[in-house]
Amino acid sequence: MNTSVTESLTPAATPGGRPVRVWVLVTALLAACFAFQLNASMLSPALKSVEDSLGATSAEVGLTQTAFFTSAALFSLFLPRLGDLIGRRRVLAAMMALMAVGCVVAALAQSVPMLFAGRVIQGVSGPTVPLCLIMLRNEVHEPKRYGTLLGVITAVNGGIAGVDSIAGGSLADNYGFQSVFWVMAVVAGLAMVLVATLTPESTARVTGSERRMDWPGVALLVVSVGAALIGLNEAGKLGAANWPLVAGLAVVAALAFAAFWRAEDRSRHPLVATRHLRQRSTWALLLTTVLTMTGVFAVMNGMIPAFAQNAEAGFGMSAEQSAWWTLTPYALAGLAMGPIAGRLAATHGYGRILRLGLIGSAATVALMLFTLQADSRLLLLASSILIGVTYAGVGNIVLNGLGIVLSPKENPGFLPGLNAGAFNLGAGLSFALLYAVQTAAEPADKTSAAGYSAGMIAGVVLIAAAFLTSFLIPKPVEAEAHE
Repeated sequence: MNTSVTESLTPAATPGGRPVRVWVLVTALLAACFAFQLNASMLSPALKSVEDSLGATSAEVGLTQTAFFTSAALFSLFLPRLGDLIGRRRVLAAMMALMAVGCVVAALAQSVPMLFAGRVIQGVSGPTVPLCLIMLRNEVHEPKRYGTLLGVITAVNGGIAGVDSIAGGSLADNYGFQSVFWVMAVVAGLAMVLVATLTPESTARVTGSERRMDWPGVALLVVSVGAALIGLNEAGKLGAANWPLVAGLAVVAALAFAAFWRAEDRSRHPLVATRHLRQRSTWALLLTTVLTMTGVFAVMNGMIPAFAQNAEAGFGMSAEQSAWWTLTPYALAGLAMGPIAGRLAATHGYGRILRLGLIGSAATVALMLFTLQADSRLLLLASSILIGVTYAGVGNIVLNGLGIVLSPKENPGFLPGLNAGAFNLGAGLSFALLYAVQTAAEPADKTSAAGYSAGMIAGVVLIAAAFLTSFLIPKPVEAEAHE
């Protein structure tokens, strides 16, 4: 273990003076992040097995993935704030329990609607990473130390050293997709126990009426974001889309958000103070996160594995083989780079390191376009490693960190919650938008990779837009070390 990580695992003290074994806390938080990450990525190499077992189309199976990320985005909007008020450990443990329930429902699924329901329940775990980072921030205050541990925990969000991908592909090939969900359920149950027994309880420093949860505001925000998500997913069907429905949902989203804004202005204990929504630290970060995720996520967690398994246009690999060549090196690279990126962000500036990661991500997705034509497994491997370093190891880590360090002190769960929602929103949009572009450009010749190329070009454009918006994010001065 390197020196920076070793130093970070020594005991810290809470504001009340109670010593905390940080390595015990980190172990429990990592278990929670592992459980969430399995839900997010372990199914990716098993999607073909789901199609075959349930007699479903790729679009139907893709919709269950979108349902998970949509649900995760909606729960992320308010659960971190609820944790501020009633206890973060209590909320995180409850999220792990509900995640396990969703896994069981999905494992028993005999139809797409039942699988859909299971994935929605699993989505309760959406704000796992930001809740873990807030709990860590409550115990670790030194910038470099926190940056390093932030990188350790958040790096899991890019894949568990490839174990999730390998196991998902292997289980699907040998025992069917149901076995993937049973493994998820066991890990979620273990994470629930570790969080409940090994982490200290913490809440925000609020008193009196400020301790009340703004449930009317929650309802309006969930309706607004939910309507927008459903409308965008429907629009992603292009020619097959129900455009009157899209227009109606857009109106509902706009009206609900207007009502939410008005309600927050009048509330004595708002979910989100409107003055915070107007700040660049909020909207610029959320926009950058959504654009980044939309540009990258479906490329690495859908298109590249699918291309590797495509026998006509790609390499004709099995699910397990594709995981070894794509998702596993991607996750390993991200896991190795994460602690380094967190340390560099705290030392040299979060914005600077984020932009380096975005430039590298865009360049690597562009490199993947050559991979589609080169018929080279080594080039496929190299591009998977590079996107692991630049996105999973840098971009993802810094964006998560910014959500913590830019959040207002009086409402620490506010921005991390919205940012987690933005991550999940971007992931869902990525599958809807990039797959829509791929479908629209797909030629009649099944041996052509033109559809994959079009989707990846759209990804590069979105990452470039994220790079531009990142300049609007303010500098988190207190979270950066000053030598």
